[in-house]
Amino acid sequence: MPLFGSTFSPKKTPPRKSASLSNLHNVSVSMGLDLVCSVTGASSLVSYGKCGPPELDRSTREVELGLDYGTPTMNLAGQSLKFENGQWIAETGVSGGVDRREAQRLRRRNQQLEEENNLLRLKVDILLDMLSETTAESHLMEKELDELKSVSRRRK
Repeated sequence: MPLFGSTFSPKKTPPRKSASLSNLHNVSVSMGLDLVCSVTGASSLVSYGKCGPPELDRSTREVELGLDYGTPTMNLAGQSLKFENGQWIAETGVSGGVDRREAQRLRRRNQQLEEENNLLRLKVDILLDMLSETTAESHLMEKELDELKSVSRRRK
């Protein structure tokens, strides 16, 4: 009989091995298939414990489980679009009554007009700077002229 502790100390249980819950690896369970395990040339129906579920490669899993989605498509206002190479493209080749070439031409023209607009804004800024500089110079000249007039009046 120990003095300072209890005599009952249960052993710690080892951690359980967790089975994968993914149905991509355990296809036979999710699809209700019987497993056939080949043991020394003879095949027999077995339970999960003996040979385990068959491991399927990626392409087989995609085909059997329907994971091959294809390209994403959507329908907006009667226009069918598909997602290819990072862009939404009209499936019929016509987007809102405008074909691709026309849309690209319009995009290029829009970019040219934006560049021209930026250039014109820059020119306006430069002209405003020049105007403010000449205005400041004219005010200084007027001030000097007024001072010279006042000095000449004092001399008379």
